[in-house]
Amino acid sequence: MTTITSPTPVRPVPDFARGPVLAMAAATAVLLTAVSGRYGYFGDELYFIAAGHQLAWGYADQPPMLPLIALAMDTIAPGSLPVLRIPATLATVAGVVLTALLAREFGGGRRAQLIAAGAFAISPNFLGTGHLLATSTLDPALWTALTWLLVRWLRTRQDGLLIAAGVVTAVALQVKFLVVAFWVVAIVAVLVFGPRDLLRRPALWLGGAIAVLATVPTLVWQAQNGWPQLGMSRAVAAESVYAGGVIGFLPVALLMVGLLIGSVLAVHGVGRLLADPAYRFLGVTALGVTLIFLVSGGRPYYIAGMFPLLWAASAAAIERRRPAVWWRWVPTWPVYAVTAVLVLGVLHILPIKPVSAHADQPLQIGNFQRDEIGWPAMVDDVVAAHRALPPESARNAVVVTGDYWSLSAIQHFAPDLPAYSGARGAAWFGMPPEDSGSVIFVGDPTAVAAEFDRVTQVGALDNDVRVANLAQGTPIFLLEGRQRPWAELWPALRHL
Repeated sequence: MTTITSPTPVRPVPDFARGPVLAMAAATAVLLTAVSGRYGYFGDELYFIAAGHQLAWGYADQPPMLPLIALAMDTIAPGSLPVLRIPATLATVAGVVLTALLAREFGGGRRAQLIAAGAFAISPNFLGTGHLLATSTLDPALWTALTWLLVRWLRTRQDGLLIAAGVVTAVALQVKFLVVAFWVVAIVAVLVFGPRDLLRRPALWLGGAIAVLATVPTLVWQAQNGWPQLGMSRAVAAESVYAGGVIGFLPVALLMVGLLIGSVLAVHGVGRLLADPAYRFLGVTALGVTLIFLVSGGRPYYIAGMFPLLWAASAAAIERRRPAVWWRWVPTWPVYAVTAVLVLGVLHILPIKPVSAHADQPLQIGNFQRDEIGWPAMVDDVVAAHRALPPESARNAVVVTGDYWSLSAIQHFAPDLPAYSGARGAAWFGMPPEDSGSVIFVGDPTAVAAEFDRVTQVGALDNDVRVANLAQGTPIFLLEGRQRPWAELWPALRHL
């Protein structure tokens, strides 16, 4: 007699707390939309627009997705900050909802879903980047979608979810290559801790093939251009000291992503995942990804995409069992309210305060928003330096900048001014024509100064309240009498 084994029943999940979660997401969307047109472009946004107008399968410092989105938004509504930032708002709102859905997959009901979604909604990192079109905005939302699909597969064993995870990975690879670290650690963790059945599913490898095939054009571009992304990784590692280095990596990451609430829930969430054999590989993955970026000199926000998973696991556990006395006050609405006030009112994560200052007082705004202010004024100074040239010199003069943000601002606000830069991805946009003459150099011209007959400082970017970004005070030089072709000079200016 043949015995027929019934399939393991799928564990039901609580109802989605649709009303309160969507209300929280809507409030986040309203807040981000309300401030999306304030201050001005962030430097990276200007760069994405500039890169979009040099559309390619890849760039020295990133895959092609952000430049493509920036080009699309700027084409739909040229010069409109609110339109440019719509994708960022949508990604942040999606992150709020997906985090609640993650808590639901862990068995969390209404309270758990709100605890997890609230942690995302008031996260300094997600709010701060949520009003900007940036890789650090889209990447965590995609990681959250990816982990939700994996956790849902663990519950339902529906293999279509693994194919969807491959598609999400393919999109994430067009934003940043960081998701590779997630999959490398996750696969090793599954081999060691299970469920090994995941690795035997053809759908997983079909999804992986989709992700790889979608990335081939970018990899071909990298190969054809000498793999500059590897150099970019080394440059980021060299800059890690500014974010606290190895010692400061994790504290900075915890503070950026969650302050008190997010930090406590994240630590608790790791513990809950490691304690549950069904989800242990995800806890190990969170720790492994953190370790990889810590030792490789990555930036603290590189691990931001893991936090919604940890918050969701923690929230579900809190709902099932009351927390220990010493920290049970953390996941309560008064703490969330105080944190929101701190994030918005004290830390100035969003551009809410008016931009104003007296002539004898410094501009009092957050460091993050300082780089959204002053780009038109900076470009005015460069244009003025160009106009001051004699007509015969101005006719074939070019502008070269030492940083890619300034180059991007000039191309955006003064598109008729021929401008170039050897900085990061902008160095691949092209170099000045060989028949060009005088050079207005914005920055330090030391790398090529010896190749010109005359090097004269003709000014500096304005230091008043109009200019408060990183270009503030940058010197402007006039370089005349070029002695060698640009093809020979450009490698000396190219840097990551």
